[in-house]
Amino acid sequence: MNQSASSLQNVTTGRTASGPARPGSVAETGLELLYLADLLSKQLFEHGVLDLHRLSRGTALSGAIIEEVCHFLRDEGRVEVRGVGEHGALRFGLTDRGRAGALEAFARDGYAGMAPVPLESYVRQVKAQAMSAVGIGRREVHAAFADTVIAPEKLDQLGPALHSGRAMFIHGEAGTGKSFIAKRLSRLLPGSVLVPHAILVAGKALRCFDPAVHEPLAASDDSPMSRLYMEDGHDPRYIRCRRPCVITGGELTLDMLDVQYDPATRVHLAPVQLRANNGMLVIDDLGRQRMEPMELFNRWIVPLEEGHDYLTLSNGQHFQVPFDVALVLSTNLDPLALADPAFLRRIGYKIRFSPLARAEYLGIWQQECEKQDLDFDAALASVLVDDWHRRAGVPLLPCHPRDLIGLAQDYLRYREGECGQLTHEALSWAWHNYFGELGDPEGEAS
Repeated sequence: MNQSASSLQNVTTGRTASGPARPGSVAETGLELLYLADLLSKQLFEHGVLDLHRLSRGTALSGAIIEEVCHFLRDEGRVEVRGVGEHGALRFGLTDRGRAGALEAFARDGYAGMAPVPLESYVRQVKAQAMSAVGIGRREVHAAFADTVIAPEKLDQLGPALHSGRAMFIHGEAGTGKSFIAKRLSRLLPGSVLVPHAILVAGKALRCFDPAVHEPLAASDDSPMSRLYMEDGHDPRYIRCRRPCVITGGELTLDMLDVQYDPATRVHLAPVQLRANNGMLVIDDLGRQRMEPMELFNRWIVPLEEGHDYLTLSNGQHFQVPFDVALVLSTNLDPLALADPAFLRRIGYKIRFSPLARAEYLGIWQQECEKQDLDFDAALASVLVDDWHRRAGVPLLPCHPRDLIGLAQDYLRYREGECGQLTHEALSWAWHNYFGELGDPEGEAS
């Protein structure tokens, strides 16, 4: 495509190379003038007198748009000028009529934050930055796990799964490192995405940006004058963030997959999968939730099959949103005992985690010693693996080095008053306490 054609495409789609274009007028926001008037009225009601700069910062809209809305509010008798503020900008406050209008607006929708983006704009943006549009190669996968002891063939299962953007089922007995590796997969999420503060659906703002999930990237110019007048850059109603990774476990309930509504504040909140869009959603400890696994699987069948999800607002309004999520299901249970074939066939990858080989276990033991500034005693570690583990029939699991060394350090702090180098006695004591019913192959610990 030549340069002129590319420019024409940007104009047609309303999207610059860095994201949706910054709107310069009310019409370009995709929002109704009355909606923006109510939004400004709610902010003035909450904060009192505000100047153009504060209103621009509070709504993520340019000064030209704020002036257009304030002009409408003045004509309606809802705001009045209260002098001049920062950089000579006019200050505005609500009239009695404006305060009454703001209360009516709050009754309809309690959201009073940054201006939302229309649902249609959000859908286009999610598709433009889809996981399937970015590739993850073998070199990147192995480099990201260079500091992790994991079999290369296991990485060559995980890599294609994440590259494809399809769902994956990670399973195996407890302690085999499933959760640890699943969370570390977020290292491989490439590039950045634009996340809206909120999405407007049928006149209701659905809060999307979550600081607990989304990690913003530093803006190049965030000065008040830039926010007010600058026309370059992407629409500031979006925040540029790292691709999100949402991790949930036994606390997950079915209602967390639907729009959350707070009746006290009258604010709608996006469900976990919507906050994870263009990124990864890890459901850890699958089968430990306060619901049957099949309830969860039935909820995911349509999104996994069709690439979109259906949500409902508090007023019963249904709407469709993209489902662009790398779904990772991690469980200690047998997948065949959790899900039926209809669901399992929608899971592109089933990856089993097994106990470690001897060399892998010793490698993790050495890493844990280095992390805690301890000397790696190869002879002592070999006794643990070749004698104690073998005699007790205990499989070599990735969690054991960290746990056993931690317990041994607890013992040394108790006996010596400080952490010291691992000893046979301390490790024997740790083994006896950690494996309780198995006991110490050498007899009772000291």
